[in-house]
Amino acid sequence: MTEHPEKYVAPPGTAPLVQLKGIAKYFPGVIANEDVDLDVMPGEIHALLGENGAGKSTLMNILTGIYQPDGGEIIIEGYGREFASPQQAIAAGIGMVHQHFKLVNAFTVAENIHLGWKETPRRASAAILEARTAALASKFNLQVRPAARITELSTGEQQRVEILRVLAREAKVLILDEPTAVLTPAEARELFKALREFVSTGNAVIFISHKLDEVLEISDRISILRGGRKIATEFASDCTPAKLARMMVGRDIVLADMRGRPEGAAPISEKPVMSLKNVIALKDSGDKALHGISLDVRAGEILGIAGVAGNGQRELSQILTGTRSISSGEIRIDGEKVTRANAAEFVDRGIGHIPEDRLHSGLAPGLSITVNAVMREYRKPPVTVGGIYKPGAAGTLAREIASVAEVAIPDFGMPIRNLSGGNQQRLVARREMRVANKILVAAYPSRGLDVGAINTMLRYIVELRNAGAGIVLISEELEELLNLSDRIAVLYEGSIMGVVQNDNVDIEEIGLMMGGKGHAGGAAHGR
Repeated sequence: MTEHPEKYVAPPGTAPLVQLKGIAKYFPGVIANEDVDLDVMPGEIHALLGENGAGKSTLMNILTGIYQPDGGEIIIEGYGREFASPQQAIAAGIGMVHQHFKLVNAFTVAENIHLGWKETPRRASAAILEARTAALASKFNLQVRPAARITELSTGEQQRVEILRVLAREAKVLILDEPTAVLTPAEARELFKALREFVSTGNAVIFISHKLDEVLEISDRISILRGGRKIATEFASDCTPAKLARMMVGRDIVLADMRGRPEGAAPISEKPVMSLKNVIALKDSGDKALHGISLDVRAGEILGIAGVAGNGQRELSQILTGTRSISSGEIRIDGEKVTRANAAEFVDRGIGHIPEDRLHSGLAPGLSITVNAVMREYRKPPVTVGGIYKPGAAGTLAREIASVAEVAIPDFGMPIRNLSGGNQQRLVARREMRVANKILVAAYPSRGLDVGAINTMLRYIVELRNAGAGIVLISEELEELLNLSDRIAVLYEGSIMGVVQNDNVDIEEIGLMMGGKGHAGGAAHGR
């Protein structure tokens, strides 16, 4: 058990570090925030909860100077402030780690950490910047590779760089938007330790998360937003996961084991619909990402892929969907050998992909919601007929996909980056499920979703399995894998450590395999 630093006690009469009073923000056809009050005290970890689109990110974008409020005021340590830019907010001690990363892909980790930082030496070699970064990483218990370029990192590693960059600047108020979504439980514990140390000196943290258990573990108070308005602020000690879920979505949420098959559901096929045999694939850097992977995916089953972020999950999902070439081995679809990576061909064969980085891998951020929604069916009727694009048909299909995805969209012509992360995720998922009549490769499909949306997302996946598709479910949430999977394969440093049937699974054994210990049953061949 991690020792907690002594709790900070503010002197009587101390002003909140942050006060938001009557904050309002409107977009065309949307109330993002209305009449929101929020107090954050020195020494406090204050959680912010709400469904996707409830207004959490908008509220924090106002506090950090990205958006200007349409009403209300911002008070920092007792003084009214207006932030015309993020730089002004940072100067006032407000730092934020965003859900979508703000890193420069062509730069190294060390260069990203030092970019725009007043404490960066004027003349420093790469070696000096890397040494300074390594020292910071050690101080905050966040493992990074200082010399690696951002393009070489997994999503989890990029998230760590973002967190380290903000922690290094020693903001008084640290805002974290889904910080543990790509961290292992051990990494999350180290982060929590760093946050408790951070607030023990009178600083504060605003913690946005959909993981109710961790919110209750880390926070002192919890504020809930629904429909852009604040519903309540409660002490964490007075809350339970069920109470929080009910306040967030306005109804009771029941999460159940979804492995049971209803009458009429498609059986698991005897022959695989896709097979990998001794597959080796490289990272963008040229190093090996996958080491001789052999794996079968059958129709009508959910094959779970467990593992810590950065162990080859991204590359595995890419070769399964034709977006990355293999350097040796073979891939077969319905017994037919695939000779080259071709994403369009894989889609035509009925293979859909929910990628781990939805904004940059699954979407074109600057293009319209309509274009992004119909992207997979762009070349087909009714969107394109006789080589001619039909805008009306595209709009109709986009509205249909959004409706099924339960995403309310005021303007289908606006860039998709304007949607909340959760709504982007739901739209991508429904788009991919439309084409995935053979296989759906779902990498972290519930990442960034609220508890109600997670339940809906996972039910969609189960329905697709029941219809006869094979599902490859990549997740760091063991509970999610156990609730859905028929089999679970464990990935470690690009190798399959073992595959276990999910009827009598040993959690400790899976944990050992995630750490590199092989499967005692000798199933490392991955069948």
